[in-house]
Amino acid sequence: MEGPLWTERHAPTIEELPQAEVRDHFERALEEPMNLVVHGPAGSGKTAAVRALTRAAHDTPDADRIEINVADFFDSTKKEIAEDPRFSRFIDAKRRRNSSKADLINHVLKESASYSPATGEYKTVVLDNAEAMREDFQQALRRVMEQYYEASQFVITTRQPSALIAPIRSRCFPIPVRAPTQDEIIGVLEEIAEAEDAAYDDEGLEYIAGAADGDLRQAILNAQTTHEQEGEITMNAAYETLSSLGIDERVQEMIADAEAGEFTDARSTLDELLVDEGYSGSEVLEDVLAVARSRYSGDQLAELHRLAGEIDMDLHEGTNDRLHVSHLLANLAE
Repeated sequence: MEGPLWTERHAPTIEELPQAEVRDHFERALEEPMNLVVHGPAGSGKTAAVRALTRAAHDTPDADRIEINVADFFDSTKKEIAEDPRFSRFIDAKRRRNSSKADLINHVLKESASYSPATGEYKTVVLDNAEAMREDFQQALRRVMEQYYEASQFVITTRQPSALIAPIRSRCFPIPVRAPTQDEIIGVLEEIAEAEDAAYDDEGLEYIAGAADGDLRQAILNAQTTHEQEGEITMNAAYETLSSLGIDERVQEMIADAEAGEFTDARSTLDELLVDEGYSGSEVLEDVLAVARSRYSGDQLAELHRLAGEIDMDLHEGTNDRLHVSHLLANLAE
């Protein structure tokens, strides 16, 4: 996308969160600081709400909010953790050399919680996507929470609160964040469109909100994509934009089925694109190559481009589109 994401440029305050009950919970947490488990489905606004809380709670939120995406953090290598600018000041060369990855992660958790806040009485340690945290690290986190409770507030966001061990859940106030309703999503989109001076109509906002199926982040990103591609957020513009986004998802599914040898499913998706949606074989081939560039590299990608060139020639000769694109799918398994 061009420029900053609208999800970042229009990050909400607590008062702007679309779900009334969530606003109430976070206003209470602002008045009475406590550890929190914020749970709800993807795209419901958990992380945005937590960031709104820290902006309201701290005079210097960038300094007094330590945000760790657990999924990324635990998938990182020792080198990546040690060189992360958020943590590098905690990790000297000796510790990096002599510590295991598990010891390094435990050290980062402890150090993140131990230093004094830049301003105010406490800082906030945010652990995002915490369902990815192993139990042994949860035990380490529990000990850190017990030791540094006076200077650090811990906020854990997760789609699966049941994945957290009982000692952590018992130390946190739970805040459920439900998926916003379609009307709530439309309200957010309308405010953003007006702030961006973007032309829109009610039908366009309704279409984008309905297509997002409760995922507020996705709805905002789709509105931005529609505006950038079509210059407006109307029903026709949204339909054209989201239809083109949808084909990428179906092409990815089609390629995955072909790779797994599920040719019946792959050809069924191909038929939907060619017959039901009216795409030409050349258009589907172009999308297959676009998706393939994110899945393959080196000799595999070069061979796929060579084969695609042959198929493109056959397609331009006016022969059966389904037959030739199916040939490409059959070769993906090889």
